[in-house]
Amino acid sequence: MTNTILNLIGRKNELFNDDLKVLNDELKAIVTKSKFLILGGAGTIGQAVTKEIFKRNPLKLHVVDLSENNLVELVRDIRSSLGYINGDFKTFALDIGSVPYDAFIESDGNYDYVLNLSALKHVRNEEDPFTLMRMLDVNIFNTEKTIQQSIDKGVNKYFCVSTDKATDPVNMMGASKRIMELFLSQKSKDISISSARFANVAFSDGSLLHSFEQRITKQQPIVAPNDIQRYFITPEESGQLCLIACIFGRNNEILIPKLSETLKPVRFDEIAVNFIESQGYKPYLCSTEEEARKLAKTLPKQGKWPCLFTTTNTTGEKEMEAFFTTTETVENNRFKSIGIIKNQALGNNDKNLKEFAHSINQLREKKSWNKTDLSRIIHNLLPNFNHLETETYLDHKM
Repeated sequence: MTNTILNLIGRKNELFNDDLKVLNDELKAIVTKSKFLILGGAGTIGQAVTKEIFKRNPLKLHVVDLSENNLVELVRDIRSSLGYINGDFKTFALDIGSVPYDAFIESDGNYDYVLNLSALKHVRNEEDPFTLMRMLDVNIFNTEKTIQQSIDKGVNKYFCVSTDKATDPVNMMGASKRIMELFLSQKSKDISISSARFANVAFSDGSLLHSFEQRITKQQPIVAPNDIQRYFITPEESGQLCLIACIFGRNNEILIPKLSETLKPVRFDEIAVNFIESQGYKPYLCSTEEEARKLAKTLPKQGKWPCLFTTTNTTGEKEMEAFFTTTETVENNRFKSIGIIKNQALGNNDKNLKEFAHSINQLREKKSWNKTDLSRIIHNLLPNFNHLETETYLDHKM
């Protein structure tokens, strides 16, 4: 599967093989004698991390996720591909923000490493202020809560995944992850914390590339922007980077993939063409949504697939993402394919973060807020947040 994805995103080589060859013996020795808790472990990245840990035979591996269906599939996948371990492997269908989760932690909580892969990740959530509030809960406040629980339980290391969208964010999701990074930096005074920013995970659940598979299955047109480039990593690479960043990342460090001849940006429409051709069809370029929907009923029988490639006009979309800002210093000597940046906290950070949390809690207590309220509070904490608002959203398009 990895080789298939690499071909679709225009790559031949995996990113982290050289580093894994150097680190693998030490990585296995650490994992084999350690206990892990994976939060958000049934998503694409969470499943990849879980498999990386499982195949190195940990003492204990507990996986928490809100989606019981995805947890069931994770277990089936692991049993069918990797089999069994001597250690304690269990899954729990729990909401991290809930009282049952708190009771679960109180009943045990005995872990060496806690990895938080849970997130609301979609830019298409931009329109709805209520989902935006949940995004702040999941991406920021649940993270803060689970870090404090880890401190209270004597966990050795906490890891939380970030995103390239946190670098000079232009959408609310990226801003929420940047604020999360600031909370990580604050909490790193009391527990060792590392993080990772990385690119789009190719064909991850709910992603645009994953939708290509759905459109073929449902015999519907494939749609993609023709002016947006992104860096892509495979699901397996996302798991490898998270595990390396968790085990070998030092306190208050953010690990990132190094840009190289192997890792180059690719346009979505280019991947769409590669995917259509990999399915045995020739792409047929349409000019309107109506034309594409209509031709989806007849063209596939002729060995063609209707596609619509358009310029982007939706809120919160950059033409290109980046892994670090111009004010962040990257250390490139420790790993061959991974760079390291220090989390740059704002001045007077503790006070700013308390004011942010207080302002959000005030809105919650009133049970009334709008997008402007949330944007204003975020701007107060991130003065350079350059929100790209166009009044057009992804849910308005096919």
